[in-house]
Amino acid sequence: MYADEELTSIPVPRSLAVRRADARNRLETSFQMWLATGSDGRGAHLIPVAYAWDGSALYTATFAKSRTVANIKGHPRARVALGDTADVIVIDTSASLMDVPDIDADIAERYAKVSTDPRTYPEGTFAYLRLQPRRILVWNGFHEFVGRTVMRDGRWLDDPVD
Repeated sequence: MYADEELTSIPVPRSLAVRRADARNRLETSFQMWLATGSDGRGAHLIPVAYAWDGSALYTATFAKSRTVANIKGHPRARVALGDTADVIVIDTSASLMDVPDIDADIAERYAKVSTDPRTYPEGTFAYLRLQPRRILVWNGFHEFVGRTVMRDGRWLDDPVD
């Protein structure tokens, strides 16, 4: 490969609108994510989980006595990653816990289609987590590091101000 050929093969970054649309599409069509939580003195805890997306928040479930639940109780925030290292969405969230009987029936049904249904286990076995996006980053290479933020403070960028 000649030096000038290498320069012409640099990908063009997607626009903010395209990245935002791609993020929404991935949230709506995928169902697996990496969930990271943390606590003082224990470092980060990372688990693969399924999720359901309702258009504004992610919902997942895990064992009620898990390290993830303990971390959320102490630090009600989490980081989520979707995709692979060549095309990633990273989401910083505020996190809250929900008892299984308190989950919206539609969310519970959608979640049950992609993972174990917590409603079929004895009460107290599982807890749902509601993950409210606060910041979303989208990129698919070094060429997209600039402008990778598509949501800030819980608002999609370029959304009209109410």
